[in-house]
Amino acid sequence: MKKQKVVYRYYRYDGNLLHAKREIPYELKLSSRLLLDELCFNWNKAQLEAAINKSIDEGNKTEFIKLSEEYKHFIWE
Repeated sequence: MKKQKVVYRYYRYDGNLLHAKREIPYELKLSSRLLLDELCFNWNKAQLEAAINKSIDEGNKTEFIKLSEEYKHFIWE
């Protein structure tokens, strides 16, 4: 008895291209958002501290009071 052979042929698809969307997992989105929020928070806090220290060194009381009011949002931790 003769063995049967299977032959496959490849026919190229001629239709419109389909682009598959890959969904990013929720945990990855959340962790990246939290990391970026923390980085922005720390950078803003450092910039504000530098501005407060500069106003203290210059003796600018009005600037110091204004910046210290903004800084209150960063020390609730």
